[in-house]
Amino acid sequence: MANSLAFKLAFVALVCMVVGAPFSQATISSCSQVTQYVGPCIPYFKSGEAVPPACCQGIINLNGAAQTTPDRRTACTCLVNTATTTSGLKPNLVSGLPGVCGVRLPCPIGANTKCNRTFAP
Repeated sequence: MANSLAFKLAFVALVCMVVGAPFSQATISSCSQVTQYVGPCIPYFKSGEAVPPACCQGIINLNGAAQTTPDRRTACTCLVNTATTTSGLKPNLVSGLPGVCGVRLPCPIGANTKCNRTFAP
């Protein structure tokens, strides 16, 4: 259960970094897109070894891609859903990743984030 919570926290943190952009046409249309951005981070979340460069680049790219409210909501929902199926994650590594990658978050990390409420129109 702690592993699932950690993964949710990490992905909520990643999604939170894209809060505040105006509405426009969505560019994130599927969970597979989101997975491509953050997939390289999973080994780090489990092992604690060096953060792969592709992991930080994925977080930066997700931030750039999720510029609309619909994009943020899609990314958030995908990440939270994925978190429930991934085991073996270390919560401290998950919560610290944005800082390790030099990404500042405009909202707090929370385990109870509701994507539809957090990213409401």
